[in-house]
Amino acid sequence: MALAAGAAWAAPLAAPANAPAATAAQQRAALGCLIEPDRVADVGSQVVGLVEQLHADRGDRVRAGQTLLALRADVERATVGVAERRAAVDADVRAAEASLALALQKVKRAEALLAQGFVSEQALELARAEHELAAQKLNQVASQRDIWSHERRVAEAQLALRTVKSPFDGVVVERFANPGERVEERPVLRIASIDPLRVELMVPTAQYGRVKVGDRLTVQPELPGAEPVQATVRHVDRVLDAASNTFRVRLALPNPEHRLPAGLRCRADLASIVRSEPTASAAPVRTPSTTATTASPAAPAATTAPAPRTPAAAHAATGTARPVTVALQPAGR
Repeated sequence: MALAAGAAWAAPLAAPANAPAATAAQQRAALGCLIEPDRVADVGSQVVGLVEQLHADRGDRVRAGQTLLALRADVERATVGVAERRAAVDADVRAAEASLALALQKVKRAEALLAQGFVSEQALELARAEHELAAQKLNQVASQRDIWSHERRVAEAQLALRTVKSPFDGVVVERFANPGERVEERPVLRIASIDPLRVELMVPTAQYGRVKVGDRLTVQPELPGAEPVQATVRHVDRVLDAASNTFRVRLALPNPEHRLPAGLRCRADLASIVRSEPTASAAPVRTPSTTATTASPAAPAATTAPAPRTPAAAHAATGTARPVTVALQPAGR
């Protein structure tokens, strides 16, 4: 259904009867397209609650991470306050440290008295047991304080759930709730990203392979006063639609300062395709300096090769004596 509707606006636009031949040819080469937001998100809350305050309204620009709305969070704020106070209390830790230091002094005193013979071995063992108990008490208190720190972070996370933030840069398109309303599973705001814009183009199957990812096309928005803009091919479908005999091409259209609104019809000129830059793995183009270096003086000239000469003629030409080969016969034969 969507592809059939897309094929309707993807059909080539008819040229006026009085249009020049060049303009009519360009109109026939142009295909209808649609300019849409790059991303759209219906933003809602993860928890159930009452809307306390809205920080954005329809038409406002928002940034990623900006607070959009806050739910009522009296209980959560109180929980965070209690958790912070509990995590900040360190009196029990200091008491446990003091008890450990006292137990250590008792052990040292008992060892000294035992060496002098004033106490028994049992008194030293009792002092060492008290020191071990004080050390375990300090570990227990430190562990409990660490648990309280984790509980504080849990309370802070629960409080953060009462605040809804924008997932990306964009514009508020719709508002579905007002302050005081109960939020459950329905969205509160709709955010649309319009920089860059997304151009949807339905191309006839006969043109498959002509448009590639990275190519640039000229797009003419159907808006009074709008000038043609360049869009870059970001995606080409690999599955064709047999019903409409077309395939979908998606382009990215830069939209700084949000000059163009989303939802516009447009025309894409296939005759204006600009190929992307060649990759670094392509074969290098030979320059004139490289050609001159290759053709060195030592290379033979492209002339008719001279006729081969016999060894005698070669020695006669150079004026050198011709070597004589003497075969020695072995003695006794």
